[in-house]
Amino acid sequence: MRKFGLIGYPLGHSFSQKYFSEKFQVEHLSDCSYENFPMKDIGQISELLKKETDLAGLNVTIPHKSAVIRYLDIISHEAKEIGAVNVIKITRKKVKLHLSGFNSDVYGFTGSIMPYLKHHKGNAIVLGTGGSSRAVCYALAKIGLRVTLVSRKHQPGMITYSDIDDSVLKNTDLIVNTTPLGMLPDIASKPEIDYDLLDSHHILYDLVYNPEMTAFLKEGKERGCVTINGLSMLHLQAEKSWEIWNNDQL
Repeated sequence: MRKFGLIGYPLGHSFSQKYFSEKFQVEHLSDCSYENFPMKDIGQISELLKKETDLAGLNVTIPHKSAVIRYLDIISHEAKEIGAVNVIKITRKKVKLHLSGFNSDVYGFTGSIMPYLKHHKGNAIVLGTGGSSRAVCYALAKIGLRVTLVSRKHQPGMITYSDIDDSVLKNTDLIVNTTPLGMLPDIASKPEIDYDLLDSHHILYDLVYNPEMTAFLKEGKERGCVTINGLSMLHLQAEKSWEIWNNDQL
């Protein structure tokens, strides 16, 4: 049996287990399974690897995408540049484990946002500064958009939410929420921006996909914005994870 899974905390919002379980059933992969492994402390990964001897791969979600790096033997060039890992390939040689880290968020985000950027090649605002934010900023820079990063606190090279005024939004095409605000069960929460300054030229992208229509996206939709949730990104990055786990060259 080849076992795969997801580590992070909390995991009640995640569709990954459902996605892979259905994939294994549809593709008649009876020797594969996928489980959630809720993990408050990333240090618990060592015990998990000792206990689950059939583990062949892990997905990593908040809040461990950066902290997990110190437990890995090697990480891809892209993951190193981003400073975040969300896919771990586990190989065993006799009793020795080898952990390789990758980032599939860039692939998933790029593939899901590109169809909406045909006429939008200007500025983007990215809300949040975690591991997902780093992947999004990396992807947007590769596409050619100018990125403004937004943090709750004053930090070099970033603005705060209170700095997002009319002049900033008029020169922005895309706003990406990479924070967990609005995620189940706290579905009423949303980033603190002035939504009345939004109009039909804005694209709102929320990495949250559960619920599919977050409070952030709802505010944008009511003002004529194009709205995108993170479900298509999840599907793309999940398939990328599967490709990584099954690539003998990695």
